[in-house]
Amino acid sequence: MMTFSEAQKDMRHAYVDGATGVITSATVWLLAAITAWQATPNTAIATLLIGGMFIFPLSVALSKLLGRSGVHSKQNPLAPLATAVTLWMLLAIPIAYAASLHKIEWFFPAMLLTIGGRYLTFSTLYGLRIYDVCGATLSLAAIACVLLKMPIYIGAIAGALIEYIFGFLILLKARRGS
Repeated sequence: MMTFSEAQKDMRHAYVDGATGVITSATVWLLAAITAWQATPNTAIATLLIGGMFIFPLSVALSKLLGRSGVHSKQNPLAPLATAVTLWMLLAIPIAYAASLHKIEWFFPAMLLTIGGRYLTFSTLYGLRIYDVCGATLSLAAIACVLLKMPIYIGAIAGALIEYIFGFLILLKARRGS
């Protein structure tokens, strides 16, 4: 039976400390930001939601390109946590959409809070405290967007920039640890 620290190590090794997922997610946020700036808010929302469906498979492919398996051990006891947090995120998306029906500018902040909360669990999944900081940063950006009444594209840009920064910091740490 795998110990807790061995399970975290297995997750870190398989998914490059999760960096590939964060960077792939950042790219989807960037596409949504560009769409929000150039097209309609509803098209930007669709871009984030449709693009989000490709984050995991693309991050696995990127993990493989970086020489990792992109698959955790079948005996990893943290696998149910990874599944549960993904289901939680999917169940939170309708809340973000409902918020957008009240005020369209609230969609991206609601998604920033959802993803920020998800990253807080990644701290346990990967055993890396940087995910606590990333999750808190995304959450603070969401609050700032709402309080400052930012245009819709600013929330998407914030998601992209924050995730790129943390994604590359996590990748650098993972590559140094290899």
